[in-house]
Amino acid sequence: MSHSFIKGILNKDTKAVVEFYKFYSPKVLSYLSKKLPRFEDAQDLTNDVFLDAIDSLYLLKKEENIQAWLFKIAHNKMVDFYRKKKIKSIFLSQIPYLQIVANEISQPEFEYEKNKIRDRIESAFLSISRKYQNILKLHYEEKVSVKEMSIIFNLSFKATESLLFRARQRFRLAYESSSDY
Repeated sequence: MSHSFIKGILNKDTKAVVEFYKFYSPKVLSYLSKKLPRFEDAQDLTNDVFLDAIDSLYLLKKEENIQAWLFKIAHNKMVDFYRKKKIKSIFLSQIPYLQIVANEISQPEFEYEKNKIRDRIESAFLSISRKYQNILKLHYEEKVSVKEMSIIFNLSFKATESLLFRARQRFRLAYESSSDY
């Protein structure tokens, strides 16, 4: 039964896609909801699992268990989810003065320090490549998702994630190596 879904999906049958999702998504969602703190995150990752699965169905071997394959994708998505969460917290902790600036913005005695930090951030930002500046601006100022950026840059989702990660790293290094720490 399950390999008939695959044949249909590979033949661009939308009914097969819907049936495939209806049949397997409750199992994947149940798995992810037990592993993630928020149900909404489990729902989002479940959708991502099926987008990836449908994109890479042609790689599935006939003898491979489809459910096990989907759980493998779900597990990898979950690992990525926690890795991104950790990277984000590490990145934010690398720039401790940004929290101070945000909390003390209305106090005039911090004006000199805020200006110093602002100049340092701007200097670090301008010292990284234009490509890294663009991806950081898109993601953090314009709130463009990684998926949307992958379309803009004509890159795969993973390549875009890697580019964003390298841009963050380069910015952090430029910030840390700038003077007046």
